[in-house]
Amino acid sequence: MHRPGHRCCTVVNLHILVGGTPAGLAGPAPPTTNDHKTDHMTLDARTIETLSAVSTATITTVLLKKGLRNVWMRGTRPIREAQTRVAGRAFTLRFVPAREDLATPESWASPRSTRAAIEDMPPGCVAVVDAMGVTGAGIFGDILCERMARRGVAGLVTDGVVRDVHGVLGTGLPVWCQGAAAPPSVAGLTFVNWQEPVACGGVAVFPDDVVVADADGAVLIPAALLDEVTEAAVEQERLEGWIMGEVAKGAALPGLYPANAENKARYEAFRAAQLAGKKSG
Repeated sequence: MHRPGHRCCTVVNLHILVGGTPAGLAGPAPPTTNDHKTDHMTLDARTIETLSAVSTATITTVLLKKGLRNVWMRGTRPIREAQTRVAGRAFTLRFVPAREDLATPESWASPRSTRAAIEDMPPGCVAVVDAMGVTGAGIFGDILCERMARRGVAGLVTDGVVRDVHGVLGTGLPVWCQGAAAPPSVAGLTFVNWQEPVACGGVAVFPDDVVVADADGAVLIPAALLDEVTEAAVEQERLEGWIMGEVAKGAALPGLYPANAENKARYEAFRAAQLAGKKSG
């Protein structure tokens, strides 16, 4: 029988979940610690700063131009108004449908539990939880969210719901979810593992992918495309900012959005002047 545990996987090193030992059956005890460190998951400060200034709407436009359409996680709504945009590496967790012999309050003390997963989360990560869109059982409550906040987790993204919502709000942890439900996770879900590929809101998320979340929800950037998407997103934001300024002055949209040759030349002059100003500053 395979031993359950965490594999800190990347896009090219996939871990396939294998079953643990069902309650009441003999078998090797699961490990109490995970085999690999997750320190490498932290984004550098400059990338975080850059992505924190780029909207998820812009990122989806950039990814669409690269042929990636399915990157916005459905059902991921900010739990509070004016919630700060966050960006970080995805730390994935996965639930499956509840099974009565496994989804019990006793399972919370298991080495393979949400509690153990939280203790493996590195600072700056974004916890991405595959709850299969279940809205009748809260995956995390205030205590677990408080621990995540204390560990420096950047945010929680799930296609499910949370519980103890008043307390969750009090932790200050940025959360994107479908809402709140009073019952605990074991009322409708069984937690099975962390740091493996998951499906959150209809999107395939791999550990080490990058997640950006804001008022429009959560968006995935594949790890291998991070640098080029970030660079293109900054340029897209600059272009759309210029276009917005032109619209505010009364300019008509045809020939401006998208820009024709004349307006492209005008924008390039604006861009060159802006970049020159930054260098001189």
